[in-house]
Amino acid sequence: MTIQEINKISLLGLAHVGDAVFELLTRTMLCREGHSAVQELHRLTVSYVKAPAQARAAEALLPLLTEAERDIYRRGRNAKVHSVPQHAEIAEYHAATGLEALFGWLYLQGRTERLAELFAAIPRHGGGDSHAS
Repeated sequence: MTIQEINKISLLGLAHVGDAVFELLTRTMLCREGHSAVQELHRLTVSYVKAPAQARAAEALLPLLTEAERDIYRRGRNAKVHSVPQHAEIAEYHAATGLEALFGWLYLQGRTERLAELFAAIPRHGGGDSHAS
């Protein structure tokens, strides 16, 4: 897609794509680490992709973002959402949406090296819950 085509997609549309990208990167990471039990893979994946964990990831990545990336993150964070998951604070959900919008934006540009670089820079703490890997 051209940048003009990508820029026509709503921020929530970018977040929709970015959600899938982030989950795929997470699943790949867990398999590379040698996790193979389906229940464990699911539990760990959920712990990394839930809004509180993504909000912490966004906070860690902010200093590494370019001006254009920060702009997409900020716009995604400020996008009007219509519901918030039960176990997330609204601020966490907004930050997670910003992160997902950024990942969607980068993915649609084909910037997989940048995605991998940013994903690798996220501190890993078992998704930040009591089930550390």
